[in-house]
Amino acid sequence: MEISDLLQPEAVIAHLKAGNKKQALQELSRHASTITGVNDRKILETLLERERLGTTGVGNGIAIPHGKQPDFKRLYGFFARLDKPIDFDSIDERPVDLIFLLLAPEGAGADHLKALARVSRLLRDTSMCEKLRGADAADGLYMLLTQSEAQAA
Repeated sequence: MEISDLLQPEAVIAHLKAGNKKQALQELSRHASTITGVNDRKILETLLERERLGTTGVGNGIAIPHGKQPDFKRLYGFFARLDKPIDFDSIDERPVDLIFLLLAPEGAGADHLKALARVSRLLRDTSMCEKLRGADAADGLYMLLTQSEAQAA
């Protein structure tokens, strides 16, 4: 599973404005709705339900919110860089400025886990995160997120 299998260029937001975790998830849900065709409230509720189980703020300024829903036809990825870091109840208590949202169909067990592992591996790379934080445009962010695959090929 590659990042380019999940992420389309229009699913990248270079300057997400949000004052807190819920606002960030609301904005991402709205954006995801335009691409998936699924109601933004349904997406938001799916994400909030997952957050109630435990935070998806994985540390080092990164969050990987995710959820499953029968309305999704395939796996979808969305990436956002926040203008100002926000509290995301992260495990290391640091604010988050990089968010990779992953949405999956209800029955996507193994594929969902593979996608989470792939995203996690990518964002564990500190030099990659530095580059993402330094990029200013959505197309540059998309290129960075998918370039490691091209180099590996």
